[in-house]
Amino acid sequence: MNAVARCAILLLLLVAGCRAQDDAKPAPAAKHGVEIVHAGAGDVAVIVAAEVARAAAAHRKVIVDVGAAWCEPCQRFQAAVEHGELDDSFSDLTIVEFTLPDDEKRLQAAGYKSQYIPLFAVPGADGRASGKQIEGSIKGPQAVQQISPRLRDLLSQS
Repeated sequence: MNAVARCAILLLLLVAGCRAQDDAKPAPAAKHGVEIVHAGAGDVAVIVAAEVARAAAAHRKVIVDVGAAWCEPCQRFQAAVEHGELDDSFSDLTIVEFTLPDDEKRLQAAGYKSQYIPLFAVPGADGRASGKQIEGSIKGPQAVQQISPRLRDLLSQS
């Protein structure tokens, strides 16, 4: 094989190699911090089980959060999450979020019940409530500080 043919083959291999690398999609970066999943319509257990499986593959923990627009501690916790204030404390947490009264009946069908909100509940692998949960909080600026250690203790049980 002459030098021109060898150069042509080498050039084709380099271009093909670059092309293959260009088409490859990079692996998604691991999410650091709290991730919120706004639950859509459908069976709660099915939705939560899918998130539990997805989170397990990413080495994350899942908690079901039930709140309401009128709940002050719920609003304060949500704002802290949205502003990244809890990312270091809960670096591997995925929250599957539901609201009352919209989701009440389907939550109860999956075993998620409480007297107070916010409700933070550890789901089972099947997406149903495991019975491990915390509920309620104080009103005012200390709500997040009151919820955080209780949530950390709950997650250590999962």
